[in-house]
Amino acid sequence: MFKQVVKQNLRQAGNITKASIMATPVRNMSNGNRPEDPETTTQQPILFAPPTYQYTKGKLAESDCESDPFMEFNKWFKEAQEQLPEGSDIIVEAMNFSTARLPSGRVSSRIVLLKELDKYGFIVYSNWNTSKKAADFETNKYASLTFFWPHVQRQVRVEGIMEHVTRETSQRYFNTRPRGSKIGAWSSPQSSVIQSRDDLNEINDKYKQEFKDLKDEEIPCPDFWGGIRIEPLEVEFWQGGLSRLHDRITYRRERKEDTEWEIVRLAP
Repeated sequence: MFKQVVKQNLRQAGNITKASIMATPVRNMSNGNRPEDPETTTQQPILFAPPTYQYTKGKLAESDCESDPFMEFNKWFKEAQEQLPEGSDIIVEAMNFSTARLPSGRVSSRIVLLKELDKYGFIVYSNWNTSKKAADFETNKYASLTFFWPHVQRQVRVEGIMEHVTRETSQRYFNTRPRGSKIGAWSSPQSSVIQSRDDLNEINDKYKQEFKDLKDEEIPCPDFWGGIRIEPLEVEFWQGGLSRLHDRITYRRERKEDTEWEIVRLAP
């Protein structure tokens, strides 16, 4: 279901040809040779030791923690929302989502938005046909998430296993999206090379026309688009501390089927 070939969108969009979605060659700025080995020679830094600050806003004790990491996360998430400075641009649900492809082990990271938390894990939505994260998912189900809330000097780090949610779950969330975002999900062959913004706009216009007679709630969720749940094996709650002596409390288990969590403190 998630393997639908989205490139047909490009072919159906009108006069967009295969050649038109090939990238214009980018000038190579390198001469192809390293003048020295950076592992054995000291480099003149481009950026060095930017100013920072001390973490002074809180402490984290084991006695403060819930027995379940989902309950603890929900508590921290609400506190991060409630303590947002007025006019802040911080997006509390924003997180770094990292995946890796095998056999190379090459890691990809991107900022995405948490859309759901249930009793099993953290759910994000995306194109699962052409995106880089989709290719990583096919070879390696392990992923990590990182939330950083600088206004409360807190971080949450999650390591777990990815799995698809049900189509019913994906459709339920898709129904909440604005009309433009629904059509955008159909329009973008995510992470595929396209020639220009005009090509993307042309595909989007094609789907606007296709769905023009449908009410917002009647626009269907694409088969290649949906939710991924990251079921955690480890969840770390980090509270910034003075002199970099941070508090780190970690919940961990061996298997996602385990219902009991070991709670430990880690050195900063």
